[in-house]
Amino acid sequence: MGLAKRIIPCLDVKDGETVKGTNFVNLRSAGDPVALGKAYSEQGADELCFLDITASFEGRKTFTEMVTRVAQEINIPFTVGGGINELADVERLLYAGADKVSVNSAAIRRPELINEITSRFGSQVCVCAIDARLDEDGWHCYLKGGRERTERGLFEWAHEAQERGAGEILFTSMNHDGVKEGYANEALRELADNLSIPIIASGGAGCKEHFRDTFIEGHSDAALAASVFHFGEIPIPELKQYLKSEGINVRI
Repeated sequence: MGLAKRIIPCLDVKDGETVKGTNFVNLRSAGDPVALGKAYSEQGADELCFLDITASFEGRKTFTEMVTRVAQEINIPFTVGGGINELADVERLLYAGADKVSVNSAAIRRPELINEITSRFGSQVCVCAIDARLDEDGWHCYLKGGRERTERGLFEWAHEAQERGAGEILFTSMNHDGVKEGYANEALRELADNLSIPIIASGGAGCKEHFRDTFIEGHSDAALAASVFHFGEIPIPELKQYLKSEGINVRI
């Protein structure tokens, strides 16, 4: 059966509340992140991911306090990301109670950051998040919440992140984000088949079958989703029972 596949609700946090958009824009409120995190933990989520999507200095203080509150309320691993530019940021969030950190723009700008995090805290702490879009000339990585295109290709950057010690790749397809038509399984499969670290699928979940498909067709190790969980469209216990009935190894 291999390792159990993981279900990971993702909470984008802005000014202390959970928000959700489509294709990275049109944000709407989805509630208190601590209460949501606790509910997901109780419903059987395997992990949680909290992203500070407006990591200004003020936002950081609010976010760090939230991380501490989350750690007191849940008993599953959780990853935090957003505005992590140096080891001091990682230290602050781990000290507040996070299990892992997710780095994105800062790692593309200065790839050595991955080496620094993993040599100090271990590979298991470092998740390399990649926001990429399929453009006419292939998959390109984007910075600043999807606003700025880089010349880095998805596959070569993911490979480099692994070589530098990242413990997991969290790949969000900007083309699929929030549109609920399924994950970018072809790209996910290429990542999963060519890398030795776990691949987390993000962007595109709209129904239970999409989770099944990313595990079977995309060879993903974990599936991350937001709005289908936040707005009660897919209850986690129901999703896990469905996946189990489809022959997928999940923790019930």
